[in-house]
Amino acid sequence: MPDARALPLDELVARARALAEAGPRQLLGIAGAPGAGKSTLAERIVAEVGATARLVPMDGFHLAQAELRRLGRDARKGAVDTFDVVGYVALLRRLRRLEPTSVWAPVFRRDLEEPVAGAIEVPPEVRLVVTEGNYLLLPTDPWDEVRSLLHEAWFLDLAAELRHRRLTARHEAYGRSPEQARAWALGSDETNAALVAGTAGHADLVVRLTEPPPG
Repeated sequence: MPDARALPLDELVARARALAEAGPRQLLGIAGAPGAGKSTLAERIVAEVGATARLVPMDGFHLAQAELRRLGRDARKGAVDTFDVVGYVALLRRLRRLEPTSVWAPVFRRDLEEPVAGAIEVPPEVRLVVTEGNYLLLPTDPWDEVRSLLHEAWFLDLAAELRHRRLTARHEAYGRSPEQARAWALGSDETNAALVAGTAGHADLVVRLTEPPPG
């Protein structure tokens, strides 16, 4: 992975604002390993840019829990083959071409452990769409089309020890025992992190925040 640049949040916000001003609509992707702080950074970027920005996470394209069980993939939910990547790419295409009516995107509800369709409205006046997820920079088909649709892509780096602590706490918060949470963070999550680490070279910017976002 290329060396990460340590940057404060305000510099990243300024970069996102400049991207939004390039118009007519720009897509910014934030990639990184599980627990790196992608969703928190994306939320803060969108909040700072304001009403002309929207967050459309990749996680809305998780396969439903029933389908994961049917396919035998529920024990490794979050792996690369547990997402509807073709649906995600189709949505990014629609967002990029700036349709004259609102586009509706799904969201992943952690309290339900399920995706919910039609939960995020992206009206025509939105000039910056921020999308975040583990696999935005994967160079393999069909994921490779994601990178081609992003006007700019960042890779968020975070020390492994801190990522593991954050992931363990997250899994506990959603009902796993401490032992189960640690096993998931160091097992399935870490397998996914190893795959994601190799994609950093496809980013425009590899960044380590000077103040990592909270877990």
